[in-house]
Amino acid sequence: MTPFDLAEPRTLREALALLDPSDATVRPISGGTAVMLMMKAGVLRPRRLVSLRAIDGGLAGVQAGTDGELCIGAMTTLADLGHADLVQRGWPVIARTLRTLSNVRVRNVATIGGHLAHADPHQDLPPVLSALGARVTIAGPKGERTVPVEALSTGYYETVVARDELVTAVIVPPLGKKRAAYLKCTTRSADDWPALGMAVVLETEGDAIRTASVVIGAATDKPTRLAAAEGVLRGGRADDATLARAGDAAADELGIVGDPQGSAAYKKQLARVYLRRAVRAALG
Repeated sequence: MTPFDLAEPRTLREALALLDPSDATVRPISGGTAVMLMMKAGVLRPRRLVSLRAIDGGLAGVQAGTDGELCIGAMTTLADLGHADLVQRGWPVIARTLRTLSNVRVRNVATIGGHLAHADPHQDLPPVLSALGARVTIAGPKGERTVPVEALSTGYYETVVARDELVTAVIVPPLGKKRAAYLKCTTRSADDWPALGMAVVLETEGDAIRTASVVIGAATDKPTRLAAAEGVLRGGRADDATLARAGDAAADELGIVGDPQGSAAYKKQLARVYLRRAVRAALG
């Protein structure tokens, strides 16, 4: 690795002041699990890293909001998030997803804010949080703004977060009586990068699907909502014919990208299969 300066601000304001919107070699670092690998590989050569670990003021922690929302500080580790009683009771799909997200060593260090800001399309939480309707709070020199998780990533390792901004919190609406599932296909171990991930959130009325939110990951350059598949599911029943039509709609509407985890043709078939499985898993 090349030499770099390490800054350790104590407040969010100090951290924002240390970032430079015109200098790509000045980067924030939270858990560092992705940044350090990129530096070791020579992909990233920062002049200055701004560590967020020493910031006071509630950038870590999991709590319930006034409207029953789940409020997650950006510096909350993935392990703490998955183990939180509040998450396990109210948003079990998040807790289940975290069990096979990378490995326990990574989860003990990686943070939710860094996870989302890194914008690797193979990550597990972005499609889940997108399907749940979550949003992130972003702080910058002009104040705070809120962006849906679904709109956060703009492509491979690219987000709407400017170089002088930081993700400070993640807000997840109450799940209520909705049913949710996330399934992924990995080509090696269960905690490997997925060839495809499928997140489904359903609201049912009797045996009919009233609303459907379906988001795919790892098959495109960013988590992508499957609007056509949602349209097929909405108002229908989860029978074989409906799920087959929804799976075909999902495969047909995607511009799937092949990678070392699987070819485009393989992932297109996975989309059909895993949409059916995820819907059935969500319905129990």
